[in-house]
Amino acid sequence: MLKDAFFTVYTKFKLHFYQEIFRRFQSREASLTTMETFCMESIQALGSPTVNEFATFMCISTPNAAYKVNSLVEKGYIRKIRSEKDRREYHLEVTQKYLDYYNISTSYIAQVMERIVERFPPEECAKLEEMLEIVSRELMPEIRLPGGNGEK
Repeated sequence: MLKDAFFTVYTKFKLHFYQEIFRRFQSREASLTTMETFCMESIQALGSPTVNEFATFMCISTPNAAYKVNSLVEKGYIRKIRSEKDRREYHLEVTQKYLDYYNISTSYIAQVMERIVERFPPEECAKLEEMLEIVSRELMPEIRLPGGNGEK
């Protein structure tokens, strides 16, 4: 069934990420908690949100968001950049330290995508891309990413 196949692929991506995290941090405590990882992935996907935009997206209070953000700043995973338009606001920007952490996941996605391109003819890859774009744009209206037509 399609649902089972999708869940299997999604689960394999997650499990690969978890394996890599444990493998890399086996000898020391991981520096991001699970909740902080969720926060970081959201901040990155939102593309330099303000603390208020992050809080609104996560459905948490602004003080709670500020607390989480300050912890991530202290750990070196994000930095606050003062807004040029409103000097009272700060935009959140991920650091190279986080990108190195995040690349654990994205490098595997890139590897699987390369395998897809090698395994399937171009017209099937184009169809998969079209289907994924439709799923993202039309079938997942609850999540809007910055950029053209709500996608990144």
